[in-house]
Amino acid sequence: MEMPTPHQPVLYNEIIHLLQPRSPGKYIDCTLGAGGHAWGILESSEPGGLLLGFDIDTYALQLARSKLDFFGNRAILVHSSFTNLIEELNGLGWHKVDGILLDLGLSSMQLDIPERGFSFRGDAVLDMRFDTRNPVRAIDLVNNLPERELADLIFKFGEERQSRQIAKAIVRARPINTTRELAEVVSKSVGRGQKKIHPATKTFQALRIAVNHELEALEAVLPQAIQVLRPQGRLAIISYHSLEDRIVKQFFRNESKDCICPPKQPICDCGHVASIKIITKHPIRPQEGEIKINPRARSARLRVVEKLSTE
Repeated sequence: MEMPTPHQPVLYNEIIHLLQPRSPGKYIDCTLGAGGHAWGILESSEPGGLLLGFDIDTYALQLARSKLDFFGNRAILVHSSFTNLIEELNGLGWHKVDGILLDLGLSSMQLDIPERGFSFRGDAVLDMRFDTRNPVRAIDLVNNLPERELADLIFKFGEERQSRQIAKAIVRARPINTTRELAEVVSKSVGRGQKKIHPATKTFQALRIAVNHELEALEAVLPQAIQVLRPQGRLAIISYHSLEDRIVKQFFRNESKDCICPPKQPICDCGHVASIKIITKHPIRPQEGEIKINPRARSARLRVVEKLSTE
């Protein structure tokens, strides 16, 4: 069955293979996007598999609804953050599920719409909100944060070593209203040099993460996801930068151990019991063929775990 989408879901075959969707399983796509992965999960779990899909981006949700309408009431889509995972499941009467997917970060369609303000390739108001109900935009942070807070934000979420230099240049250039203006200010402050990536890339990443509280959302959903998985159910997470991947890797490592006491502590008193086993010892990366078709997949890293029978 041909999937009707102009957007290529990252690591599509690997996700379907590792999540092992089947009928009559229940599955969650925490980041619907254009619905590509959701399509594969629903197709593979025919005829009785169900999918609950989350997205806070109304445009993405509209695309996904149109595409997944093919599957009728097997696809349940909600305009909600995946941080509300347990609440939404309780509302459906779903107590346990067989598989969960998170495809983190910025989607191609968000990047390709200049008016969303995510990219410096166009020229638009500095927005960067996934959810337009969010009152804080990137333009608010750029023009209102004190210089030191702005520098700390760019360093923490962008891992930008020249964050203080960039923050100083931004404050001097205020007001900055558009993506192109910001990109030019950053470029002039640090220079292009021989870098393969645009000098404003890390600053844009930092602002986007801050506006959408991406790392806090990830930390909030991880324990919920493990809680609602049934034994042998799987959680698959695709991350795109080291900040996300570090959180996922550390959480998976802790939850796969029976003891999380400090290494030098002679006697275990934490009472921790492993709840998952790690399926992917090392993160799965896209093959060269996929990268040629979709260059934005280059930085993707997939980690998968399976729920243990601990209850």
